[in-house]
Amino acid sequence: MSLLKRLPRGRTLGVAGAVGALVAGGLILAPMVNASAASGCRVAYTTNQWPGGFTANIAITNLGDPISAWTLGWTFGDAGQKVGQGWSATYTQSGTAVTAKSLDYNGNLGTGGSTSIGFNGTWTGANPNPATFTLNGVACTGTVGTPSPTTASPSPSRSVSPSPSRSTTPPPPQGTTPLAINGQLHVCGVNLCNQYNKAIQLRGMSTHGIQWFASCLNNASLDVLANDWKADLLRIAMYVQEQGYETNPSGFTAQVNNYVDMAEARGMYAIIDFHTLTPGDPNYNLDRAKTFFASVAQRNANKKNVIYEIANEPNGVSWQGIKSYAETVIPVIRAADPDAVVIVGTRGWSSLGVSDGSNESEIVNNPVNATNIMYTFHFYAASHKDDYRAVVARAARSLPLFVTEFGSVTYTGGGTVDLASTGTWLDLLDQNKISYANWTYSDANESSAAFKSGTCAAGSYANANSLSESGTYLRNRIRTADNFPTS
Repeated sequence: MSLLKRLPRGRTLGVAGAVGALVAGGLILAPMVNASAASGCRVAYTTNQWPGGFTANIAITNLGDPISAWTLGWTFGDAGQKVGQGWSATYTQSGTAVTAKSLDYNGNLGTGGSTSIGFNGTWTGANPNPATFTLNGVACTGTVGTPSPTTASPSPSRSVSPSPSRSTTPPPPQGTTPLAINGQLHVCGVNLCNQYNKAIQLRGMSTHGIQWFASCLNNASLDVLANDWKADLLRIAMYVQEQGYETNPSGFTAQVNNYVDMAEARGMYAIIDFHTLTPGDPNYNLDRAKTFFASVAQRNANKKNVIYEIANEPNGVSWQGIKSYAETVIPVIRAADPDAVVIVGTRGWSSLGVSDGSNESEIVNNPVNATNIMYTFHFYAASHKDDYRAVVARAARSLPLFVTEFGSVTYTGGGTVDLASTGTWLDLLDQNKISYANWTYSDANESSAAFKSGTCAAGSYANANSLSESGTYLRNRIRTADNFPTS
């Protein structure tokens, strides 16, 4: 976001309204299938089912000689079972036969080595688990365990699937900060999930451009954000143009890394925001993005608090152009950091295309070919109301969404503070466990800023009188208790 941003005024959305209710019925945990052999492989296949859909999680263990790449094969027990969006492998289905091929980062499996993959699927008629599996053509045969099914209830808005990539239960949290409790995050189904495979929501603040408001980001201000506001995350808005990264790549990279460390020290997550805005086609900055993300991913690969946002607000560019950019940049990150969540910007200033007269269907029908990713949505509450909310409510059923930026004001970053619309928006995000960062944790001379002008120079971050109308509201909203389940 900057003062240069302009979204179309009065845009109406020619799509359906609010999200419909889920199909009735609880979330069924299907039996686990364990196929084992004296040599070859062992596979554990578990599903969470609901009427017409399911999430499958597959743990693969190599019991034979070390391998550098693998193909897992199985046959569905019913012709109505179909693989949908998957993660940690490339999936192919022909009739009832399915293959899942390893990716660059998880193909090496030594003897006894294991990895986990998964997918969302659909079913009609019946949904039996596959009976047998093969790994690189070697049958994983043996006994089949059939523990008794258990039943759980879905969340109010949608079912919550367990992790696609965690095969063991982590120990209890060793602290009380958001980072200590949740650990390494990952995407499961349409949710952001913690190390315990539980859906969570992060709530926090975005910086303004770090080239302009570095004085608002120091030990004292971040202590207030973490301890008084009780924020879960800090979004680091590193502009690429507008006196940003392109003017001093090494300097801005070091600055971003420093803020990542400061957030980590306070138990907060950090979104590294490659803040592209003008020009709006992220491919203009493709080479810069590859250089930047290769550097920060390698440097921060062992940290559990880093989330990568690869393009802030694409505009004047097609979804296909954005998708192409994402599919070029994401492998650069994965080469160094295979586990972190990556957030992909969307068309029309990250409005899921709504501000361009489109909607989420272009993404649902043509998703980015990558795993462990989420899609961005931005809104400004005084400008974007029910028509935008209807799209988000519907999209949340199909896409993992992250509101990496929103304001309580108009799309200019200033103007009227609309707390009624802001509250309606945040209620919707809370109901769907969609994480968010508010624009901005700064004292910019605009009504979206959390602090009044002059606060950062005075260092009076903890003074309630230093908060703007928007800042007062957001502080009170963010500091309410988090819900981070661990069991």
